[in-house]
Amino acid sequence: VQLVESGGASVQAGESLQLSCAVSGRSLDDNYITGWFRQAPGKEREGVSSFSTADNRKFYADSVKGRFSIASDEVDNTVYLEMKNLKPEDTAVYYCAVQFGLHMGIGKRAMLDPGRYRYWGQGTQVTVSS
Repeated sequence: VQLVESGGASVQAGESLQLSCAVSGRSLDDNYITGWFRQAPGKEREGVSSFSTADNRKFYADSVKGRFSIASDEVDNTVYLEMKNLKPEDTAVYYCAVQFGLHMGIGKRAMLDPGRYRYWGQGTQVTVSS
């Protein structure tokens, strides 16, 4: 399974970006969980948003709730992260991750835990200037 992120860029505060994560090697028709994570210099990787197909639940970190939106497209086998009203503190390398299987009833903290995911992309840089 391979994941390739794209869409990262340098933007001004208040602008929007859409990140894409193309998944190959396995179909998103299967049950899975997917997440977007980010890592800023000198900081730990943190969960931004996640989605479970088993119970159709979406989760967002408090810092991005209302501004970011996660979605997946089974036809394109791609996971997306729509980011609006970007802030300088959103600057980081963004990673997508996938773990296949039936995951139900998992809470927000666990769903945003990087350790739950097996497959990772290489990351895409998002830089937001004020």
